[in-house]
This record gives sequence, C-alpha cells and structure tokens, in this order.
Amino acid sequence: MIRLENRRALAVGCTPTDTVALDFDARQKSRQRLTLASGVEAGLLLERGTTLRHGDILMDAAGQHAVQVVAAEEMLSVVDCADRLLLNRVCYHLGNRHVPLQVAASTVAYRHDHVLDDMVAGLGVMPIARTAMFQPEPGAYEGHGHSHRHEEHHHAHG
Repeated sequence: MIRLENRRALAVGCTPTDTVALDFDARQKSRQRLTLASGVEAGLLLERGTTLRHGDILMDAAGQHAVQVVAAEEMLSVVDCADRLLLNRVCYHLGNRHVPLQVAASTVAYRHDHVLDDMVAGLGVMPIARTAMFQPEPGAYEGHGHSHRHEEHHHAHG
C-alpha cells in the first residue's frame, strides 16, 4: 500500500500519477485509507489538522507517487443574490451556526440542509439545491498554528 505523507500545492511541471476524489468531510481527515482512481489502495498520513483542498498533491516519502486531490461533488444549497446586504445577512446567520461556506461575489453555498434552507428562505432568498464541488472558505487561522479546542471557549455552541 502506498503511504501518502506529504501535501503540496500543484506546481508547474508536476504531473500527477493518480487522483483521488474526496468530499469535504474526507478532505478534513488527516489519517485514512483511500482508494485512488486507479483502484490502488493508499494510506493517508498527514499532520493532524490538515485540510486538503481541490488540486493539492499528495506525495509518498520517496516522491514516486503524486496523487492529485479532486473535490468530489456533493449536494449543496446555493444562494444566488444580487442584493449585497441580504447576502451579507445570509452569510452572517449561517456563519453564526458555524456552517462551512463557499463564498463568491454574489453567491454563497453550503452543504444541503433543509433546516438551514428554511432559515435562509425566512431571510428572503430561496436556496437552490444542486450537486457541485464544495470548496468552503478556509478558517481565518488555518495554516497559522492556531489550535481550536472547545474547552478553551467561554461561549456555548448550539
């Protein structure tokens, strides 16, 4: 079994030897067993807390295998809204619930959830369910050595 122990961004001149399609939940797991597009089994052994992004390259220690990560399509709710104030309100209320968001100029997407869809509709815009790649905004502290442990918080999650 291939041991994928290093992650890097796709570089010019790097030709992947295989690919692996992972949904958002799987891209947040730093240790797991993977089945590559070729059918080969691989073990993922990255630093804990690593979140993979679409296009990342996973390498073995010897540099013989370069596996490109592909964000698998998932069922999303997409809010398309030209009214910036309303879109900001939607993002605020979703973010207040710690929902990962994929943000663009006039749209926001989140993993499909009928309860959240009802909340967004109550704000005045109707989300559309569709299947697409989900590449949410990384956290503000991602990649900066910040640890986030709930026992250190002084607020409740609900």
